[in-house]
Amino acid sequence: MQETERKSMIKGGLALDYRTLINRPRTKRGLETLNNILSAAAQEIYEKGYYNTSINDITKRAGVGAGTFYTYFESKYNLYKFLLLQCSHMIRKHLSRSIRNCKTRREAEEVGLRAWLQFVRENRYMYHVIWESMYIDKALFVDYYVSFARAYMEGIDAAKKTGEVRSEIDSEVLAYTLMGASNFLGLNWGLFKDYPIDVEKVVESFMYIIDGGVFNEKRLPPPPPEEPQLPIRITVDFDDVDLEDEPEGNEGPGEDAP
Repeated sequence: MQETERKSMIKGGLALDYRTLINRPRTKRGLETLNNILSAAAQEIYEKGYYNTSINDITKRAGVGAGTFYTYFESKYNLYKFLLLQCSHMIRKHLSRSIRNCKTRREAEEVGLRAWLQFVRENRYMYHVIWESMYIDKALFVDYYVSFARAYMEGIDAAKKTGEVRSEIDSEVLAYTLMGASNFLGLNWGLFKDYPIDVEKVVESFMYIIDGGVFNEKRLPPPPPEEPQLPIRITVDFDDVDLEDEPEGNEGPGEDAP
């Protein structure tokens, strides 16, 4: 797998500039305080949602004063956008490391799905933080997935050039199909189910679908013969002859003779 393709598969970052969202800490202690605030915010949003979480809830859990919050963020909204950026970065970094040594696109899909399911099991709060954006600011939600899909499409196009992916397949449709599969597989086997799961079984089943498709080939009956398309139609009516109906397919050999 080419390095450019690997990067395009996972880069997909949000179109946000973190420098407009946060006052960067200048000391190691300040960085530790910032990490505590972000971790507390993630926990509060995970448990109660964005709108039911106050700045006081966040600072109380982080063990800092309310004034310390405003040392780093102007508002809860800015904190949330920065937290969303961090979640996106953590996911991309994890996937990037996981598929680093993959040689083919197929291998990257398999390894990437396995890594994603394991990541979700260990970071269940991510879904809550990310999907809250749909209700906080729809543009954030759209940008999160559109930017990821755009990077995914670049990887698919690169695989088309090497012949790994069929050229007639629509790259955008395929990108959202693969993203949707990973998304909902992660929901079901990473979030919905609390008992231990067989990640390998899920990955093998998904790759079986990718490799072989879903539907059995069905041979449809041949279409009926078309009626002759005649510009002029002459209809004969014999007044003195009663014609009998014949079974279909029983025409005599000479019926069509003039």
